[in-house]
Amino acid sequence: MRTPFVVGNWKLHKHVADALALVTELKNQLAAVKGVAVGVAPPFTALYPVAKRLEDSPIAVASQDCYWEEKGAFTGEVAPGMLKDVGCTWAIIGHSERRQFFGETDDTVAKKARAALAAGLGAIVCVGETLAQRDAGTTTAVVETHLGALRGLGVEVADRLVIAYEPVWAIGTGRTATPGQAQEVHAFIRGWLGKELGPAMAAAVRIQYGGSVKPDNAAELMRQPDIDGALVGGASLQAADFVAICKAARPS
Repeated sequence: MRTPFVVGNWKLHKHVADALALVTELKNQLAAVKGVAVGVAPPFTALYPVAKRLEDSPIAVASQDCYWEEKGAFTGEVAPGMLKDVGCTWAIIGHSERRQFFGETDDTVAKKARAALAAGLGAIVCVGETLAQRDAGTTTAVVETHLGALRGLGVEVADRLVIAYEPVWAIGTGRTATPGQAQEVHAFIRGWLGKELGPAMAAAVRIQYGGSVKPDNAAELMRQPDIDGALVGGASLQAADFVAICKAARPS
């Protein structure tokens, strides 16, 4: 059984005081919730204090990005080893907003994922199509291209590799892929894993859904056989909403 994994991507929100207030609430409210792994991805400025606040909690801390080199003349970048040093255990790689606004490519996603894994972090690698691509019927072709960044990875990283399927047209729009639409792409991803990386990887790697996940749609999404949790955006900024999504992800 794959343990569902729900991660809150806070994006460009929360100063340190607000971040600490939120994770304190999450720590208290999720203490008794079993059967689901939980993580939060604060902005870089809040990573260290949040990680310190969560030291005695099972809630993991993720960065929203990382660089593919450990040191050098790379102004403004943050290395995987530095993230691990301040308490991160995961890094989100290749989010669609990184592609859209900051020039992320399949090549940089591949390099960042490998660097994060080599440093001992887990990698949450994002894939997903735009509305134009879905309307053109190229969803699986686009997702397959994004998945190419994972070629060559072995089963030894299966427990530290998560794929987040995020239809770009559903991120922050209030639109959500139907459970059937989401499951169809998740099943395609699992099939690709089996074909390209082997059946052990296909069985073990968790595939999250992301794209306007909310308390009122989480349970139905999480019931799909190939959906193993969620990468949550806006709803992760409120403790009550995020806790409800985490509870919905528990195996029934």
